[in-house]
Amino acid sequence: MIVNTGMRTDIPAYYSKWLIRRIREKYVLVRNPYFPRQVTRFRLTPDVVDCLAFCTKNPQPMLGHLEELRNFHQFWFVTITPYGKEIEPHVPDKRVVIASLRTLSDALGRQAVSWRYDPVFLSEKYSVSFHIAAFEKMCEALCGYVDQCVISFIDLYEKTKRNFPGVCNVPESERLEIGREFARIGASYGIRIRSCCEGTHLCQFGIDVSGCMTREILEHAIGMEIRVPAGKKTQRDGCGCLLGSDIGAYNTCGHGCIYCYANENRELVRQNMREHDPESPLLIGRLRPEDEVRMAKQVRYCTGQMTLF
Repeated sequence: MIVNTGMRTDIPAYYSKWLIRRIREKYVLVRNPYFPRQVTRFRLTPDVVDCLAFCTKNPQPMLGHLEELRNFHQFWFVTITPYGKEIEPHVPDKRVVIASLRTLSDALGRQAVSWRYDPVFLSEKYSVSFHIAAFEKMCEALCGYVDQCVISFIDLYEKTKRNFPGVCNVPESERLEIGREFARIGASYGIRIRSCCEGTHLCQFGIDVSGCMTREILEHAIGMEIRVPAGKKTQRDGCGCLLGSDIGAYNTCGHGCIYCYANENRELVRQNMREHDPESPLLIGRLRPEDEVRMAKQVRYCTGQMTLF
């Protein structure tokens, strides 16, 4: 199975000590975000976890713990965008994040580390030309440390529209221009551009539109063949990614990005973060008397065969 840590929050940035304690104790409890009384217990051991998948805007707090993760296959998405503090209030300086990504790449191999330039939105400040120039500077800094970059355009979830008034969809003509230029720039630095859930219109520029965390990508990252159980569902329509069980929780990420789909509002995030206990098997709070805990059915995906990448 794949254990995902980044669809609901940024565990490496804010909860690294908690995660390492869960690794040491070899299990984690996850509260169902839609049915809060339902809690699932997952084993966190290499014999049942084929890959730990991370998605973070700040991997730095985890860098000192990589030795404790060495027995797990890993795949890291590191999001680096060109936005300022008015958009991403608590994301560290981009130079710090780039340095952390380089450290990850040196430790794990660049096949296990991917850069995300996501989401792309437009404004008077963040124009098409701004994005193109910023993207090239980042490609120059990351050349040799990643071999792919995932891009996507902003999705207007209700939370996003509420927290980011005035944001609009990126028009088709601008999407094509950005896609064309990103593909050209990426190729010059040895970085393949991928998109996820953006349709197929960008493939004309050589962009891989199959997804950001497909079976093939994970096989390349871990060097092992993966056989996915029949009937395994994807995250959403149009998504071909092999997303696993997420151990995070919504409304717990402290970055405060105004485009975020995972946070309702800042006060709820602050309240939840106050309830975080690094010693609890749950990310937020502890078990309650009315909770119903069930054991997860965990199935290995790796066949044991090495890949030929």
